[in-house]
Amino acid sequence: MADTVYLNGEYLPLADAKVSVLDRGFLFGDGVYEVIPVYRGRLFRFEDHIARLDNSLRAIRLELSKSADEWRAIFEPMLDSGKDQYIYLQITRGYAPKRDHGFPEHVVPTVFAMCNEIKPFAGRISGVKAVTLDDTRWQLCHVKATALLAHVLLRQEALDQDCAEAILARNGYVTEGAASNLFAVIDDQLITPPKTNEILPGITRDVILELAEAHQIPCREDVIALEALENASEIWVTSSTREIVPVVELDGRIVGDGEPGPVFQKMDRLFQAYKQSLA
Repeated sequence: MADTVYLNGEYLPLADAKVSVLDRGFLFGDGVYEVIPVYRGRLFRFEDHIARLDNSLRAIRLELSKSADEWRAIFEPMLDSGKDQYIYLQITRGYAPKRDHGFPEHVVPTVFAMCNEIKPFAGRISGVKAVTLDDTRWQLCHVKATALLAHVLLRQEALDQDCAEAILARNGYVTEGAASNLFAVIDDQLITPPKTNEILPGITRDVILELAEAHQIPCREDVIALEALENASEIWVTSSTREIVPVVELDGRIVGDGEPGPVFQKMDRLFQAYKQSLA
């Protein structure tokens, strides 16, 4: 069912999937989304992704209650057990008969899901360039909201500077990437910013912290000053579909020796082994 998607209780060809122009997701970006990796037919850290989805729904006061098993039953018909894929799930507040900022009454959420192949990201092995930019996003970055215009503009500014990612900073400290979480090795310790409303609580981020603790890699959650990041021996960005990506150049300056570092090499091996153990 490679070209089949799920929309409001039906499986249909992607070309036939349609929503109203009065859907609040289209008019206001009034919705949330989730991205769930699937390795050889197995949904990766599925319960954690559903927990994050539920937190996002509660944060925007969108009432939709489905169990993990109900979501699994929706996704499984779209999976191919021979491929690495990801589920994209989007839920909006739904169609309302008129455009009004206030929540409409008796509205039915729009639920859309599709499955795409995970393409290997070349920079995961060789490393990428990144640039630091001012974090101009809203104050609820812990909500995985569909209104991503600020992220889009920041990522495009990075691309315009021949960089793969924008690492965002506010008030002298860094938060995360435009579409990723952030890790740095500083004074031989792996550090990532703590969970606050300023970052998205990434599932890959949590797995890395668990693996570091289990394998005696010194790590902690802490604020990272922009100045400290500039002197880090390793910098990584992480996400569900790109996994762990080393940053080898930041703001035109070489990070470490300009190659993916030893802590990354160890963590990447641990992460790949963890994936295989689940599949």
